[in-house]
Amino acid sequence: MNTELPNDMQAIEIAKPGPPDVLHPVTRPLPEPATGEVLIRVSAAGVNRPDVMQRLGMYPPPPGAPDVPGLEVSGTVVRLGSGASRWKAGDRVCALVAGGGYAEYVAAPWQQCMPIPGDLSMTEAAALPETFFTVWSNVFERGALAGGETLLVQGGSSGIGVTAIQLANAFGNRVFVTAGSDEKCRRCEELGAARAINYKSTDFASVVKEITGGRGVDVILDMVAGDYVPRELQCLADDGRLVIIAFLGGTKTQLNMTDILRRRLTITGSTLRPRPIEFKARLASTLEEKVWPLIAAGKVRPVIHSRYPLQDANQAHRVMEASSHIGKLILQARPN
Repeated sequence: MNTELPNDMQAIEIAKPGPPDVLHPVTRPLPEPATGEVLIRVSAAGVNRPDVMQRLGMYPPPPGAPDVPGLEVSGTVVRLGSGASRWKAGDRVCALVAGGGYAEYVAAPWQQCMPIPGDLSMTEAAALPETFFTVWSNVFERGALAGGETLLVQGGSSGIGVTAIQLANAFGNRVFVTAGSDEKCRRCEELGAARAINYKSTDFASVVKEITGGRGVDVILDMVAGDYVPRELQCLADDGRLVIIAFLGGTKTQLNMTDILRRRLTITGSTLRPRPIEFKARLASTLEEKVWPLIAAGKVRPVIHSRYPLQDANQAHRVMEASSHIGKLILQARPN
């Protein structure tokens, strides 16, 4: 089914690796959905740390993905490629994409599109895919967080963090987090964290051991790595799992392997962007079954810090790099 559409669109291009000002608006041809894809007229796009890494030249898009940044969008399906089942023109969706989200239109595999749950606005829906896919995959699947277990989230005020707090709470887990200010800690506790630790003024490892009676936590979701890892192993209970999804603190560390063997600890990690469509399709199906009803019921909600016109993507990146935000940053391609 085709709809009358323009030939061109506005998109945000990375002129060259560098600071936020290398992001600038350009005019590009409208994408054509390939087999198994849908074309989405973008209403809003989420801003994520991998976008910043791509802008810096440290996280290139996978082969075949657009060079335009942006990993999640909300919008309306306007055109279908052959074999794109389930959706029709006019459907309101949010979608995980491998790139191209900072634009007025983007093509997405139909399996990575999901209905907008409940009464969420397009702006709120744009905050869902990247963080919810990431948290579910890493906390509940790779980290195998079970009911009644405890979770420590490094960076609790980030988009990933506020999602992990709410989801773990919804499934009956006690959550501890670290954050970089007292205000961020207060907000994390309002969202359901049992304890938020200001890592700039307090040793998080000592606090975690204290509040768990010396036992430690079952799962840690880590975006820092580097010299955090040895301290995180101290925070883990026997048979605990450390899941690393980013390395803001560096890619190298030193470990005492004796403790890992003696206490049966697991260190693992993953990145979402290069995973195949089949993997992401399974995650989408799982989220729609297990998490979307929680969002529709208002038990879990996206947390929006601020939104910016698409052409001001550079400003959103400045805020992301300053780490002054609590929750998600959103680019608005069209009025909500």
